[in-house]
Amino acid sequence: MAKKTVQKAKASNAQFVGIIVAVAIVGVAALGYVLTHNGPKVIIVDPKIPAGAAEGHLMGKADAPVQVLEFGDFECPGCGNFATLTEPDVRARLINTGVVGFRFFDFPLVQHKNSFTAHLAAACAEDQGKFWDMHDRIYAGQDEWSDLVRPGFSDPLSVFKRYANELGMDVKTWESCVTSQKYTARIKGNQAEGARRNVSQTPTIVIGNKQVNVVTYDQFKKLVDDVLAEAANAKSGSAGKPAAGKKGAGQ
Repeated sequence: MAKKTVQKAKASNAQFVGIIVAVAIVGVAALGYVLTHNGPKVIIVDPKIPAGAAEGHLMGKADAPVQVLEFGDFECPGCGNFATLTEPDVRARLINTGVVGFRFFDFPLVQHKNSFTAHLAAACAEDQGKFWDMHDRIYAGQDEWSDLVRPGFSDPLSVFKRYANELGMDVKTWESCVTSQKYTARIKGNQAEGARRNVSQTPTIVIGNKQVNVVTYDQFKKLVDDVLAEAANAKSGSAGKPAAGKKGAGQ
């Protein structure tokens, strides 16, 4: 009896050890899968990709009487404030009414480590007609993905992937665009245009011949009105001048 009991115990122990080994093997395999299939979480700028042409993202009419440029960084708190507090009024009162054509130029700052991923996320959303939707969602969600708000947070891509899904996008196509850095050349081109204009901080907003940084809606509207007034004065002045080589009436 004792001998049989010992044999059963040995068999039971062997079976238990076998289960533990099997679990360990599955665990290691699962970990290996995660490590090799998780993909990038933060996109690092590929230095081998040259700058392309500067192509801002247009909202409104390309032939609107006042053209406004914004050089913005998605991780910049000031840009977030402009996008969420001032820009809605600008859109409703000036862009949607045909007065202003507004172009957003990418200007990710090197000290903002999650920003470049955000700019790729928005640029790739444009392929599906969702640039401005993603632009707005990224700014509204800065507290979820920004390293400035969540120090050490290093997985912005997962957050942007959720946004893409929320916006009804083809997430696989969008993610492939982001991870392949399809629009890195365009982003670099927009940065180069900002550098050409001596942009040194974000947001920098260009209205006529003025470059400003922090503006309320009323300040923005005043600058737009100044451009319209200058254009009207120039038009009336040229209309009152006699054509070259001709004398005015009574001369």
